[in-house]
Amino acid sequence: MSTKTLFTPYSLSSIELPNRVVMAPLTRCRAIGNVPNALMAEYYEQRASVGLIITEGTSPSPNGLGYARMPGIFSAEQVAGWKGVTDAVHAKGGHIFLQVMHTGRMSHPLNMAADARIVAPSAIAAAGEMYTDQEGPQPQPVPEEMSVADIEATIEEFVQSAKNALAAGFDGIELHGANGYLIEQFLNPSANERTDEYGGSAENRNRFAIEVARRTAAAIGAGKVGIRLSPYGANGDLKPFEGLHEQYVALSRELGQIGLAYIHVVDHSAMGAPEVPWAIKDAIRDAFGGTLILSGGYDAERAEVDLKEGRGHLVAFGRPALANPDLVERLKAGAELNEPDYSTLYTPGPEGYTDYPSAS
Repeated sequence: MSTKTLFTPYSLSSIELPNRVVMAPLTRCRAIGNVPNALMAEYYEQRASVGLIITEGTSPSPNGLGYARMPGIFSAEQVAGWKGVTDAVHAKGGHIFLQVMHTGRMSHPLNMAADARIVAPSAIAAAGEMYTDQEGPQPQPVPEEMSVADIEATIEEFVQSAKNALAAGFDGIELHGANGYLIEQFLNPSANERTDEYGGSAENRNRFAIEVARRTAAAIGAGKVGIRLSPYGANGDLKPFEGLHEQYVALSRELGQIGLAYIHVVDHSAMGAPEVPWAIKDAIRDAFGGTLILSGGYDAERAEVDLKEGRGHLVAFGRPALANPDLVERLKAGAELNEPDYSTLYTPGPEGYTDYPSAS
């Protein structure tokens, strides 16, 4: 299988990837005090043989730290912690992007500093609960509706986080516009009932995502900025809506004009989420005109078929990358994969994190 497309090099903007295997962003909750640490550096270093690592979601500000033990990229201590991660990955010849994720309404005060605010496009709580270390699962709170000044300040937080990411040694960033977090909350009318320039029409709902993309690209270079999108996604209590296909095509066209490094399309149907039709994936790829990262329950054989058919350019693996530090080598050899230990996905410490065995 070593001659298959999945294992051939790929030029992502100015970065030469050794293969087309991407490690998908995976929430792991090991950042004690919201600061990356040596254990995290070991985890990412173990997986440096993939073509591109995309890190777990990392907040651009105190307001975006919705989860327990979620890392940030807004303090000097966090930048230094991430520098330990990037140095370890680069020493192994790897490439790594930081996923910048503001949780918006997907949050709880117990997971945040006392002076942080839970903000969102509209004051609409998501259904369900948020885990806290102090009191276990708690109901999702009603967020504050963001003022235009809040929106401007938050866009600037994304810009500064992009600069901080480069200072920490990352090869680029991925804007998290998927899975029910802040950028997607603006995109989706079930979370965005605004009537100003950031809500109402599809064009207005796209505005926040486009402004964040444009301004981070201006700050660090468009070739160092990717974005993750999840049309038809159900995470974060978001729902499909009329005109979704056309809105995402328009968004993708705008992102292509900015010249972003890639669009990464989420498809969690393999885990029971709603199916993401190929029609919209194909339309996003064509409207964007650049690199498309596919994801969603892939194995090597299915990845090979979709790459050969031109449906995407790179393929992201989530659970297989989590449980197999030598994923590329195993995929090449057709070797059996370790299965993830779901009981340790989000627990602190090395168990179920850095102790998965390699095949050799």
